[in-house]
Amino acid sequence: MKKLIFSILIFTLLALVNNVVANEDEDLAKQTQNPLSDLISVPFQNNFDFNIGPHDRTRYTLNIQPVVPFGISENWNIITRTIVPVLYQPDVTSNSGGEFGLGDINTTWWLSPSKTGKLVWGIGPILQFPTATDDTLGTGKWAAGPSLVLLTMPGNWVVGALANNIWSYAGDSKRDDVNQLLLQYFVNYNLPQGWYLVSAPINTANWEADSGDRWTVPL
Repeated sequence: MKKLIFSILIFTLLALVNNVVANEDEDLAKQTQNPLSDLISVPFQNNFDFNIGPHDRTRYTLNIQPVVPFGISENWNIITRTIVPVLYQPDVTSNSGGEFGLGDINTTWWLSPSKTGKLVWGIGPILQFPTATDDTLGTGKWAAGPSLVLLTMPGNWVVGALANNIWSYAGDSKRDDVNQLLLQYFVNYNLPQGWYLVSAPINTANWEADSGDRWTVPL
């Protein structure tokens, strides 16, 4: 009887430990999905854009996105997110050739309350720098604007949206002005052991383009 009780206690203890580890994995997964969490992270996002131009070329973009939070007081945090794009831009006028290199780096600084309820929010400026290694990989402009992110995390879900609009204020006078909106909604469903499903398309509007070519809305 003592051996049986001891075995049951060991089994129960292991089950509790496994449950705690699983819950920690799931909590960590939800934190990494929250752009305003008090957690340093460095996501890598791969993007492929197909059928570009008359020759149906493919553009590739790797976004390196370090997120670093700073506590400025007991009630407020500043969350910084920098996007460093490394991309291949094909020559759309030909079925071969293109440019590979660094694009324009941008950084966002969100002010967010450290103690939040069901709705998590952050607001602040976004700055873009003309760091592209080739004219075809960037705008050649310094730009800035406002940014807002809202999200909620009911149960296994993380649902939210991020928006910003930037306007150019300096840079190469021969290049087109920048006036661009970015809207990204994200819907995540968390599975056991830290796995999750996510949809996070990036919608953009170039207000300087003709009305028929203004929006890019991926599915």
